[in-house]
Amino acid sequence: MNSVPKAGIGVAVMIATFVIAALAALLSTAPSLDVSVIWRDPYYRHVTQFSFWQAFLSMLLSVSLAIPVAHALAKRRFPGRALLLKLFASTLVLPVLVGVFGLLAIYGNSGWLVSLLQQAGYLNSFSIYGLSGILLAHVFFNLPYAARLLLQALESIPAEQHKLAAHLGMSPWDKFRFVEWPRLRQQLPHVGGLVFMLCFTSFATVMALGGGPKSTTIELAIYQAIKFDFDLQSGAILAIWQMLLCGVLALALQKLARPLPVSTGSGSELPFLVRDSGLLRVWDYAWILAAALLVLPPLLMVMFSGVNGKVVDVLVDARFWSALGASLQVALLSATLAVAAGMAILSSSRIWRIGQHRHRADSLEMVGTIILVTPGLVISTGVFLLLRSVTDVFSLALVVVVVVNSLMALPYAIKTLAQPMLHIEQQYQYLCASLGIRGLNRLRVIELRALSKPLASAFALCFMFAIGDLSAIALFGSQDFRTLPLYLFQLLGSYQMESAAVVSLTLLLLSVGCFALTERLFSTRVSEESC
Repeated sequence: MNSVPKAGIGVAVMIATFVIAALAALLSTAPSLDVSVIWRDPYYRHVTQFSFWQAFLSMLLSVSLAIPVAHALAKRRFPGRALLLKLFASTLVLPVLVGVFGLLAIYGNSGWLVSLLQQAGYLNSFSIYGLSGILLAHVFFNLPYAARLLLQALESIPAEQHKLAAHLGMSPWDKFRFVEWPRLRQQLPHVGGLVFMLCFTSFATVMALGGGPKSTTIELAIYQAIKFDFDLQSGAILAIWQMLLCGVLALALQKLARPLPVSTGSGSELPFLVRDSGLLRVWDYAWILAAALLVLPPLLMVMFSGVNGKVVDVLVDARFWSALGASLQVALLSATLAVAAGMAILSSSRIWRIGQHRHRADSLEMVGTIILVTPGLVISTGVFLLLRSVTDVFSLALVVVVVVNSLMALPYAIKTLAQPMLHIEQQYQYLCASLGIRGLNRLRVIELRALSKPLASAFALCFMFAIGDLSAIALFGSQDFRTLPLYLFQLLGSYQMESAAVVSLTLLLLSVGCFALTERLFSTRVSEESC
């Protein structure tokens, strides 16, 4: 075994040690390992029930509405379709509070829609705070993502099946029943389970729109117990409870997620071949328009609202520049650490995978995605309890936030780089062995050149995730150290909506700018290498 696999194993050991130490701190602080005490407490029982209820409703709304949207997008071609799909892809990694601000600007008590209804003489009974607001935000973030996954399933249907359906004279309904629905049905458990998991562990959305004790999830209860009540024992037992529930959900998701059978035919970009009608076109475009009206207005409101009379006041405020500097520092360090750790782990796992040691490879990569079972706030709680008896926790806030954010971004890096790095190993392993290219020389000569595009994508994803995260900084943030998401949350909490609009626009521009910059750097490098 050469030095590269050892590096990957070493990274995995450090990650496991860090997580185990955080969990040990939770276990040592918890009053009892009997988590049934949570079920005997009425408040914690309500928090648990609400966590499942809001996640179930969010998943049901997001996935059920995503089915007709994906079906319509699979059949119809129109100007702006590619741009709409890119916007659909951006909602999942969009900084949560940016999306929340956009929703508040439209559906909030002083939002654009409420003002319009009041001017028209209609009384508005909808409140964006509480369960209704949480559901609206979760549908905004997850419906486009679910629609894209279901669209991929529909586009994987072989062209021969479309031609056969047309040859047999199937009606649109019969084609949906016998050709398209079986493909959707295979993907629905995976999509539904993934959306449920994302909504169950949602923190920033519930924190901003929860609206009181009636609409509190387990993660928010952990934060309140430690940050406001300084009840470390309740925070620890709730964190353990959250971890156990996430572990069960992750195992259930793994059981539900069965791979789709590989088709022998080619994928299809064919136009709609069965009988069409004006009514069907209206039906399809109505769903596409509804999805566009869900996604576009909040993003546009962030852009329009961000240019207001408070721009100068925000730009001359030292707190804004301090938060911006902290956000860039956290995002750059976290993304770099996550991508480096992902490459080290995959460098080891791919060798085992090629050597037919699949279980070793899967186990090693599972360590890198352990944060999916132990949410960031749970890890942050354990680190807080671990360090508080040793040193001033807030003096190490930057280090802790960077490490936790890099762990939370690591699954994105591993998922993005896994297949490209495996293909590189299959293609160049014998050439590198014969030429004696190994270690840093191989990294410089082979890996970085061949993986420039996947590395840019992985870095951009990790950067966007870290710059918009609120869970870690919410626990360790202070007046001396806060990022833009925490600063934005504080502005929203004090109803400084115009200043919050400027900060939201800044976060949106940073996220979009990161993707644009990485794409530009990649295209420039490719053109230079081709000359």
